[in-house]
Amino acid sequence: MRLRFSPLPLPLLALLTALLASAQPATEPVTPPVLQSVKLTDVRLRDSCILPDEATKTYYLVSAGRRGPNGRATVVQYSSKDLHTWNGPRVIFEVPEDWWGDRGIWAPEIHRYKGKYYLFLTFDSSHLLTEQWRNWRARVKRGSQVLWSDAITGPFHPFENRSTLPTDMMTLDGTLWVEDDVPYMVFSHEWVQIKNGAIELVKLKDDLSAADGEPVKLFDGSDAPWSVKNQTYGCHVTDGPYLYRSKTGKLLMVWSGFGTGGYTTGIALSQSGKLAGPWTQQAEPLYAADGGHPMIFRRFDGQLMLTLHSPNDSPSTRQRIFELEDLGDTLRVKKN
Repeated sequence: MRLRFSPLPLPLLALLTALLASAQPATEPVTPPVLQSVKLTDVRLRDSCILPDEATKTYYLVSAGRRGPNGRATVVQYSSKDLHTWNGPRVIFEVPEDWWGDRGIWAPEIHRYKGKYYLFLTFDSSHLLTEQWRNWRARVKRGSQVLWSDAITGPFHPFENRSTLPTDMMTLDGTLWVEDDVPYMVFSHEWVQIKNGAIELVKLKDDLSAADGEPVKLFDGSDAPWSVKNQTYGCHVTDGPYLYRSKTGKLLMVWSGFGTGGYTTGIALSQSGKLAGPWTQQAEPLYAADGGHPMIFRRFDGQLMLTLHSPNDSPSTRQRIFELEDLGDTLRVKKN
């Protein structure tokens, strides 16, 4: 026999629901958002980074996201087992209230270092720098900053309410490189401030919480034979540096600017094999078909991989993944 129950009167039902809700413990976790299964070709992404997690055989992709639950800029994460189908987005960081970078987030990178996880990202601000020039683009407090977490899935936390790099510099696209057990941030010094964009380094404290010294310039954007000037301002752009040690021990840096084919990714080589250089630019770009902001990782089968976004125009840009060849003193994208 099936028992039947008469519904409670609506006022009594509402009261009972409220009482049950108030009885729940304050520590009850928030229900996670429903994640979508997507292909990278179907999602507008740019300036993204992929970190393979060997323990779980999972790839984690981070990118700047839309406005979060509190209406502020976010970093989102997607996960994949095969680099083809991705689950996400999951918000792993949302800008706090009264934050110095009030306009948005650019180009997050995720790194594992000494048992913790770090986001290197750029905050864009509406606050002007004190030094301004006539007939020039307004220079704002834009800067690279390091955030930390105990877990690859976050949440991530800032060390302080300011950029990690000097606040009087316009900086972006910081990346991590460790040399002789010393951590460094390699970053772009914005062409909007210095006219000819540059790639620079700064030593970090051992816990990555702050800079430990003054920045040092490694090279100018105009050093690359393939780099062309911005037509409006007559300047060379530098974006998205990322470092890689080749199979023969060469220290290579992939980075982006603009060439005759649009957004372009080139390769720089350290003549000393050390971060300090000197750095020379290879004449032929790694990728010249309007794509850039590169980073390098290894697939779980050992295959070297490159990811960048292409084309560079906003509506149709997509994050793309290529197999990469290590030729010892340079790199080459494999033909599909």
